[in-house]
Amino acid sequence: MMDTKKIAIKGSTQDHLPIEDVREGIVVMKDGAAAMVIRVSSVNFDLLSEREQSALVHAYGGILNSLTFPVQILIRSAIKDVSSYVSFLSVQEKRLDNELLRDKIRSYRNFIGNVVKQNKVLAKSFYVVVPFSVLELGITQGMGASLPKAPWGRKKTEKGALPFKIEYILEKAKASLDPKREHVERLLGRLGLKAKALNTQELIQLFYEIYNEDSAATQMIQTSNYTAAMVTTTEQGEKNKVQEEEK
Repeated sequence: MMDTKKIAIKGSTQDHLPIEDVREGIVVMKDGAAAMVIRVSSVNFDLLSEREQSALVHAYGGILNSLTFPVQILIRSAIKDVSSYVSFLSVQEKRLDNELLRDKIRSYRNFIGNVVKQNKVLAKSFYVVVPFSVLELGITQGMGASLPKAPWGRKKTEKGALPFKIEYILEKAKASLDPKREHVERLLGRLGLKAKALNTQELIQLFYEIYNEDSAATQMIQTSNYTAAMVTTTEQGEKNKVQEEEK
């Protein structure tokens, strides 16, 4: 009898993620759905007057009510690493000849250090996700094994198989998502917010940071000249960038 304890379990984290691929600024899911992610700037609501706050809330409600398609609003909070900023202040402090200015920078650096020790400094990012449903591909729930074969021969019910070729899904998704993206960006612009859809590089970096919070600060993602994203340390990534520029 085979000892099951000696059987190595092989697998990848990517096998458990719902994302199939990221291309042309579109996230393609394993079930054939897709989405565009729009990064949105923020407004310091507390600094606005009461009348301005009321007007902003009213305008925001009007925008939501005017949408004829679903969207997802995502607010992501991440701990901000200010160590590089503190190091920068230390370097500037040493370069100054004026003792008074040096004392000011030293005092400010100590203040920043104490704030970080006592409180977590959070960086908030705001996104609007515009989805593309599998229903728009003509797929309905519960079709199961009665589905016809996919264009390249595999059955749609086969594990790991997209319902259609990814090129076909991207074509349909772009045709549906591009007008919606432009509409969302135009509406948010009326509120004085800057909205911009994330490109492929930015999407991969975002998802890597979400799933690898501990290591993302010291690593960067490279997708240029590669068929798949590559993870490198920040130092190695900078070297590769310089080499590419020299070419």
